[in-house]
Amino acid sequence: MPVKALKPYEFAPQDRLENFHGKQLLNIGWDEHLMFAAPHTLPLLPDMPFAAMVREVLPRVYGYHPDFARIDWNTVQWLKSGEPWTPEPGKSLAANGLRHKDVLRFRTPGLNGLQGSCN
Repeated sequence: MPVKALKPYEFAPQDRLENFHGKQLLNIGWDEHLMFAAPHTLPLLPDMPFAAMVREVLPRVYGYHPDFARIDWNTVQWLKSGEPWTPEPGKSLAANGLRHKDVLRFRTPGLNGLQGSCN
């Protein structure tokens, strides 16, 4: 049900870019893996190479899922803000066009949920 404010609701959002000391928030979700209820929001340096994020950050976030070690990163399908997207692994997050509070999702063909539960 929509809510209508009785008076203006003005405030400074706390998740503004300048509040993260040089880092930017990136929302990352693994499609069809419901062990994770929502995308993870991560504070990352914009100059971090995309490949380093995949190699160093994602294992700390998703590594405890039994399927994570089986991911073939060459076949992963990426979506940026809901649209198919191909990252350049050697370029930074910023050079890949990823900005503060962007949403990035990845799909892993053949790994469809815990023990194939999303087939």
